[in-house]
Amino acid sequence: FSVLTFLLMAVCSSELEFLSLSASLAGPWGRCMGSECGLGGSQSRAVWCAHSEGWTTLHTNCPQAERPDNQQSCFRVCDWHKELYDWQLGAWNQCVPISMRNPGVQRPAVCTRGEEGIQTREVGCVQKADGAPAEDAICEYFEPKPRQEQACLIPCPRDCVVSEFSSWTYCSKTCGIGLQNRVRSVLAPPLFGGSACPNLTEFQTCQPGPCEGEESLYSLKVGPWGPCSLPLLRQTRQRTRNRQNRQGGKFSDLQVGFQTREVMCVHKNGNTAALSLCSQESLPVTFQACVITKDCEVSDWSDWSACSKDCYDLNGPKGQRTRTRTVQQFPVGGGTECPELEESEPCTAQGGGQDPRYNWRATEWTECRVDTLLSQQDRRRGNQTGLCGGGIQGREVYCVQASAESPSNLSSLKTSRPVDNDLCLGVAPNTTQLCHIPCPVECEVSLWSAWGPCTLENCQDQSAKKGFKLRKRRIVNEPTGGTGNCPHLVEAIPCDEPSCYDWLLVKLEECIPDIEECGPGTQIPHVQCQCRDAILPMPVLCEVPCPKDCVLSPWTSWSLCSHTCSGKNTEGRQTRARSILAYNAGEGGAPCPNISALQEVRSCNDHPCTVYHWQTGPWGQCIEDTSVPSSNTSVSRGGAGVGGTEPSCSVGMQTRKVICVRVNVGQVPPKKCPESLRPETVRPCLLPCKRDCTATPYSDWTPCPTSCPAGTASRKQSRKRIIIQFPANGGQDCPEVLSQERDCDAPSVCPGYRWKTHKWRRCQLVPWSVRQDSPGAQENCGPGLQARAVSCRKLDGGQADIAACLKFASPMPPLTQPCQLPCQDDCQLTSWSKFSSCAANCVGVRTRKRLLVGKSKKRDQCKNTQVYPLSETQYCPCNKYNAQPVGNWSDCILPEGGRVEGQLGMKVQGDIKECGQGYRYQAVVCYDQDNRMVETSRCNSHGYIEEACIIPCPSDCKLSEWSNWSRCSKSCGSGVKVRSKWLREKPYNGGRPCPKLDHVNQVYEVVPCLSDCGQYVWVAEPWSVWKVSNVDLKENCGEGVQTRKVRCMQNTIDGPSDPVEDYLCDPEEMPLGARESQLPCPEDCVLSDWGLWSRCSLTGQGKPCPPTTEKEACALNSNCFHYSYNITDWSTCQLSERAVCGSGVKTRMLDCVRSDGKSVELRFCEELGLEKKWQMNASCVVECPVNCQLSDWSPWSECTRTCGLAGKLWRRRTVIQASQGDGRPCPTQMEQWKPCPAKPCYRWRYSPWSECKAEGARCGEGLRFRNVSCYVSNGSGHGEGSLVDEELCGDLEQEVDGNKEIVLEETCSVPCPGDCYLTDWTGWSPCQLSCVGGDDLGFGSVQVRSRAVLAQEPENLLQCPDQEWEARPCTEGQCYEYKWMTGAWRASSRQVWCQRSDGLNVTGGCLSTSRPVSDRSCVPVCDKPRSYCTEAGICGCEEGYTEVMTSDGLLDQCTLIPVLEIPTAGDNKADVKTIRAVSPTQPNSILPGRSGRTWFLQPFGPDGKLKTWVYGVAAGAFVLIVFIVSMTYLAW
Repeated sequence: FSVLTFLLMAVCSSELEFLSLSASLAGPWGRCMGSECGLGGSQSRAVWCAHSEGWTTLHTNCPQAERPDNQQSCFRVCDWHKELYDWQLGAWNQCVPISMRNPGVQRPAVCTRGEEGIQTREVGCVQKADGAPAEDAICEYFEPKPRQEQACLIPCPRDCVVSEFSSWTYCSKTCGIGLQNRVRSVLAPPLFGGSACPNLTEFQTCQPGPCEGEESLYSLKVGPWGPCSLPLLRQTRQRTRNRQNRQGGKFSDLQVGFQTREVMCVHKNGNTAALSLCSQESLPVTFQACVITKDCEVSDWSDWSACSKDCYDLNGPKGQRTRTRTVQQFPVGGGTECPELEESEPCTAQGGGQDPRYNWRATEWTECRVDTLLSQQDRRRGNQTGLCGGGIQGREVYCVQASAESPSNLSSLKTSRPVDNDLCLGVAPNTTQLCHIPCPVECEVSLWSAWGPCTLENCQDQSAKKGFKLRKRRIVNEPTGGTGNCPHLVEAIPCDEPSCYDWLLVKLEECIPDIEECGPGTQIPHVQCQCRDAILPMPVLCEVPCPKDCVLSPWTSWSLCSHTCSGKNTEGRQTRARSILAYNAGEGGAPCPNISALQEVRSCNDHPCTVYHWQTGPWGQCIEDTSVPSSNTSVSRGGAGVGGTEPSCSVGMQTRKVICVRVNVGQVPPKKCPESLRPETVRPCLLPCKRDCTATPYSDWTPCPTSCPAGTASRKQSRKRIIIQFPANGGQDCPEVLSQERDCDAPSVCPGYRWKTHKWRRCQLVPWSVRQDSPGAQENCGPGLQARAVSCRKLDGGQADIAACLKFASPMPPLTQPCQLPCQDDCQLTSWSKFSSCAANCVGVRTRKRLLVGKSKKRDQCKNTQVYPLSETQYCPCNKYNAQPVGNWSDCILPEGGRVEGQLGMKVQGDIKECGQGYRYQAVVCYDQDNRMVETSRCNSHGYIEEACIIPCPSDCKLSEWSNWSRCSKSCGSGVKVRSKWLREKPYNGGRPCPKLDHVNQVYEVVPCLSDCGQYVWVAEPWSVWKVSNVDLKENCGEGVQTRKVRCMQNTIDGPSDPVEDYLCDPEEMPLGARESQLPCPEDCVLSDWGLWSRCSLTGQGKPCPPTTEKEACALNSNCFHYSYNITDWSTCQLSERAVCGSGVKTRMLDCVRSDGKSVELRFCEELGLEKKWQMNASCVVECPVNCQLSDWSPWSECTRTCGLAGKLWRRRTVIQASQGDGRPCPTQMEQWKPCPAKPCYRWRYSPWSECKAEGARCGEGLRFRNVSCYVSNGSGHGEGSLVDEELCGDLEQEVDGNKEIVLEETCSVPCPGDCYLTDWTGWSPCQLSCVGGDDLGFGSVQVRSRAVLAQEPENLLQCPDQEWEARPCTEGQCYEYKWMTGAWRASSRQVWCQRSDGLNVTGGCLSTSRPVSDRSCVPVCDKPRSYCTEAGICGCEEGYTEVMTSDGLLDQCTLIPVLEIPTAGDNKADVKTIRAVSPTQPNSILPGRSGRTWFLQPFGPDGKLKTWVYGVAAGAFVLIVFIVSMTYLAW
């Protein structure tokens, strides 16, 4: 029991241990499945039990309580959920450095480009309706989850960058202790946590000298003018008077009031003191006349006007409606300006019909043309008719008022009126396309058959004795247009004794002797019946030789006739031959015949050489046949010789000429040709329908210009119509006039508006009640203000509403101006007159005058012409002008009208003259004697220098003509034949490129070819007489040799004809030219050559006959072969000879190949019935070489500048058809420019502001003034230009820098001696990017301006305001780099500064950690004579001196370097070497009296240590001393 318990416990413990080492694992959840969308789905996953070592075990080995679920419910996503759920993207968080997220990553010690970081965001799937969160799997079903983190860049801190300090200002005081200031400006603000800007101002005290007497501590200060107001007692009376006397309505309703200002005395510390402390002869004026300020008042808005469009157009532009308001009170005295008086908004028509939509329409395509694709080399082919293949055709595209759904048939196009193409918004259809003209199929005929027998022309009527021999050929390939385009197929030769029937001999049977077994006999003929009444051929006589007779071979077949006919110099002959097979046995045997009897000759083809045939002409024009009713039908026009189909309207007849022709002679009477073979001369045909020319209606007249014409140029308007169908088949011609032009009606006076100013009113003074307490004031004189009325007029003088002038005229003239009522003691003068005119340039003077008026004429002080001059004189201006060329030469521009007409009178799109002689232009500028730019007419120039130029014409690649096709590479079976072109001239100037050439600049065409294995045959002549080599005189038999000639000949249908080279025939089939054999002896069996005779039936008395058959075992590829088809590769794409490109045919060949690789005749494979599964022909396309086609040049643009030197006129063109294939590429020049005539740039410019002056006081509120003057410049922006007479700017609206509001005076502040104040704002700095190494970091660009602090009293510095700067973003910034610059060392220091990449010295911008050392101090100080502190921080000696060091390494003294002079043989000078290599040549002045050059021997280096060469010299000297001592010792 205890053992069993132990075993159970052991088992249990092992199972528990196994369970503890196993765990359940789960795979990923599968796809949510289910029949319904939404929460009803379920998904499963795999769960398995795995041992800790990795292998899988049973589920029971894992704790079941810890087993994961393998199935759960899920949300099944369907497609329609896409509308309910979407990803919600949170904002990117702040960029966190990587070093903070990863403690192992160290932050860079020096920031150069920035610190890399990571920023995150929240991404979750939500419901679109309420934003409720959902499972990410739902959104992931439609779109991957967007990224939740991305890399970012934390830019390096950018310190504030400031400019250099300006120079010091003058001392704030003329005596005593004052302050000097110098300021600098901010160039770049601090960014990304960079250092703040330093002080922009530096102060230093100054003391020009001691003050004489006490320093003035007080200053008179004036305050600003107060508001304008009316005296209380006179408000009512003045208003009433103004209303009664006003002119021009609202403009006269001005109220003149007064304004006052405060005058005070201030201490230099800024405190106000008693006015009596400021000693001054007269106090400043505290009152002045002014205009009561009134803001602009306008009425309420009017109702909206009707919409400018009364039809609704969904895709077209919307209409506009406007409303207006009027001015009820204009602003005066600086009141609020008037708001806009008119506003508009887009509108849509209500209740109206729809606007017609605009759509593109196109004319029919023009006929397909091939000549436009020809290269320069092939242009001569353009005169050929019948060009075919790929071509190009064009059409015109125009815009019409029609919807896209409206039909575009001919009837609708006839009524559609063309409109402006700009109204059609879509992409215009193509105006050119590739097309194809089917190439005519040439008629191909077979070879002539052999001449037939002489037969009667009509065997049914044999009464005529006339006969013909005929030969025929058949049509192999049907031509385009029917067989009428083929050559004649039958030729006839007259002959005598014609017959229609005969027997045809097939072969003769063996010779059968009449008696016994040899001797004379007969041969039975085998015949075919080609007869009805002819006599059956009789048996042929023959002879079987007896044993002792001479044995001859049978006659060979008659050879082919040597000539097809007979004439004076030619006669047909046929031959046949036989040979001796065995000689006779002497006595008793029939002897052998002579050699001449072994060959026979007979005449053949003895008919004369007169060949006749019927010749047909082309079919004539189809003429209507009125006997046949017409009907509209569509038939093929193949009968008429033209491909394609078109509707026919009636039946017609065609005729042609048929004549009898004798070959090589010409036309002969018809009776010479067989009448039964005469071709037809008439046939029916179908007439195509007439097609009239169709054109659109005329378009509407183009609108006349609405603006007033500039000059007297006549204004035109035009209209056009477009041909949409060209005439054909005798239809009505097109109209000659397709466009019309007429003058616009003369416009009425152009609308325009101007301001009219009325008289100035009398000068109004400040009321006496206000100024009577002022010292020296007089009641009826002094400064005042006067007003005037302003009204609006049309250019023709008629009255107009003020709003029109506000909108269209120049700014409103001023309504008030200061005036002066002279007092009794004042001098009154008129204004200056204009200068008198000059008689001629550079001659005389001109004057202007003014007069004293009123009581001033009698006052002596007014007659003082030094103070009040009454005339001014100046020399007449000396106007001299000179012209100078300016700018670059323009592009070479061809004369206008460069488009050339295409062939056949059709204008080819893009066929533009692109080369030849043109002209280029350079602008001319005219200057006066003061180097001011003036109109070019002053220099008698039209503004240009013109120069002829040449645009080189493009030259296409030129190749030779195709060579002839080579002979087929194989004489039997499939081979290839090749033809080639070679390069004659490379393309240049943008000509058509060459096709791909080989290394010898050739291009090839290779096509497969199939040579008939029977076209060349071996022809063997009969065997010669036996030549017995071992002659038995008695028997005349034994071993012998026979020879014969074997030639390779071309085989024709008439048999072998001409001999050719032997290599063209199969060498394996070449018959033997000689043979050795046994010449049979008498009584031997005699056999013929193999295959000609049957087995001999006789048995000789002497020897038995050998076997008549031979057998041999079949050996593969020796005497037994397999056969199979072989397919060649495809040929290149072959086009018609009249085609350039387009559809072609590629071919391949099939031949029969023996198992040993030899090509044999196809019949070997055909007899075996092998399957032919290949396609021999396939269509292909040769890409058309389409030249690039360009549009016409656009009209010249407006000048890019209205004035100046840099203006250009541009014109452009676009690519209508890009080049294709080997077509001429598009030129690179798609735009051209030429200079505008140089015109001076006139503009109004302000003069600098005058110094701010506080009238009658030392400081406080004052005024500063400036003028507006006319300046001329060349428009380059460099320099301010030159001042000229204001009359030259007379045509310009008075505005400065685009601002029409001219401000000539403004208030300003004059600081008091103790004030501390801010300067004016500097100009905006250049726009600057945040860059590193010239690369933009992408943080945008910024510019900055600043204000510095200025102070005048040292004790008031604490009261100064803070300096200011402000930045703003900008565009088109540029990158600046900053680097440290160093100067030369001076003693132990040098200058170090930071410089911007544009050369500006700045403070800030350069890294402080990389600042070079500016001070190098030696310890102890280098105080020895001729010593200095080196860069290494130790003391060294000056040039020419050497260091003598102390034992502790310090410099003891600088001694002069010993000089060793070494003369030379040539010039008694010495070569110079220096161990320091600093100053290899010393001037003669250093050592007077010495000549030549010197060596400086310096034993110590800059560090004070002995140099290496010193040790070497010492060692050498020691050895030398030892040697001398040794020698001396030995000598003793």
